Amino acid sequence: MMTNDQRLTGKRLDGKVALITGAGSGIGRESALLFAAEGAPVIVVDIEDHAGDDTVSAITKAGGRAVYVHADVARAADTERMIASAEREFGKLNVLFNNAGIMHGRDDDAVSTDEAIWDLTMNVNAKSVFFGCKYGIPALRRAGGGSIINTASFVAVLGAATPQIAYTASKGAVLALSRELAVVHARENIRVNALCPGPLRTELLMKFLDTEAKKQRRLVHIPMGRFGTAPEIARAALFLASDESSFVTGTEFLVDGGITAAYVTPE
Repeated sequence: MMTNDQRLTGKRLDGKVALITGAGSGIGRESALLFAAEGAPVIVVDIEDHAGDDTVSAITKAGGRAVYVHADVARAADTERMIASAEREFGKLNVLFNNAGIMHGRDDDAVSTDEAIWDLTMNVNAKSVFFGCKYGIPALRRAGGGSIINTASFVAVLGAATPQIAYTASKGAVLALSRELAVVHARENIRVNALCPGPLRTELLMKFLDTEAKKQRRLVHIPMGRFGTAPEIARAALFLASDESSFVTGTEFLVDGGITAAYVTPE
């Protein structure tokens, strides 16, 4: 629960150490900047060294604390090392944000998508979350509990209007994994939630929606009539990371401009 010191300072993550994968750009970078501003030392993880270093530089210039760790999150050894780095650098780990992911330009329907694209997408988007939890949960136990946030997607609930079978399947896996881990670890003071963004105006999605027709095909389904932004998702992640969400676990935390409300019919 939130301490008196946290209430006085207004720092929502005071006393917590956070690790964010894919923190060199997009949601990860915005979350790293926000988490640091809210009092958490941040382990910035990425495979792109320049991008990761830029995030660390931005945090330190703003008066925060951060270190960069190069890691391919689809590799067990790299993931184990990033978790160890958090405990070595800052003494513990309280918040694990498994955010890194890809959306490949050659991801299409089941007939057209190559096996190699399927395997790559599943490794980066789903296996990485398994590895993050495999090596991160023992660290959270040592810290007395904590919050795991796994980036899924609204397509894990709806499916995508533009075919992207590997991405959709990988995010469905993240959602299912998050639900099970939430149940398994609930009494260890470890919360696990799947953050499900709607379509965002980020480099990742805009590279995929590379024509105006593709963009409009997505926008027509969003009741708010616009793409979301990375800072908006970062603020949702902050809620899940903080003690403000202390009774929230096992959720599909949808931040989607209303798209699922428009298309999911209650049973």
